[in-house]
Amino acid sequence: MEISIKTQEEIEKMRVAGRLATDVLNMIKPYVKVGVTTGELNNLCHDYIVNVQQAIPAPLNYKNFPKSICTSVNYQVCHGVPGKKKLKEGDIVNIDITVIKDGYHGDTSQMFMLGKTSIRAERLVKTAYECLWIGIHQVKPGNYLSDIGKAIQKHARSNKYSVVEEYCGHGIGKNFHELPQILHYYSPKAKDAVIEPGMTFTIEPMINAGKRGIKVLPDKWTVVTKDHNLSAQWEHTILVTETGFEVLTLHDQNDIFYPDN
Repeated sequence: MEISIKTQEEIEKMRVAGRLATDVLNMIKPYVKVGVTTGELNNLCHDYIVNVQQAIPAPLNYKNFPKSICTSVNYQVCHGVPGKKKLKEGDIVNIDITVIKDGYHGDTSQMFMLGKTSIRAERLVKTAYECLWIGIHQVKPGNYLSDIGKAIQKHARSNKYSVVEEYCGHGIGKNFHELPQILHYYSPKAKDAVIEPGMTFTIEPMINAGKRGIKVLPDKWTVVTKDHNLSAQWEHTILVTETGFEVLTLHDQNDIFYPDN
């Protein structure tokens, strides 16, 4: 499979799918509160995607994933399966939404903090958000895909955090996961490529408060930190333009973070 360069018609469909994914996160925000179960959040999102947006929740039945969204709480890194777990005061939770509309995918995720969280948790969530945007600001024609991971890793390490290496961002379009792979760290052994206009991919760094080691739970989906330290992740779908980037899942202008350098 080669890296897909999207046509203008495809880009318009990607814009629609991206807006819908963001719309789901905006819809669910008031319901993310102490006492709600992750299963209830899943059901609300599923009904909204199917009945209001008349779209498809991409995770449902994708490689046998049983739910319509992912909910990863505290030391869960990613791919958390919604269920009977009630959110409690001080929890941090990532909600990951992917919507299919007219055959194209929009993919985004956001961290939520429940009530009064610890300073340690707040700092991690903030740094993970900065890592996302520092990576996004590397996106422009002529740069290399590896520039994204280098910048993310540098910022995470400067804040004494680690970057999960087993999971990465990915090309997206007609397929949920396409080429290229977007590493959130630098590896001289990884296949690199020049960033070109028309590419669409996700950037979604997973940042751990402790060591980067992870393991998958018996449900075969939920990924957790080995040391049970907190993990945080944010995600956007990006289009490479002629001059830089367009965030297809942008919430609003207040969502944009501008690095100092």
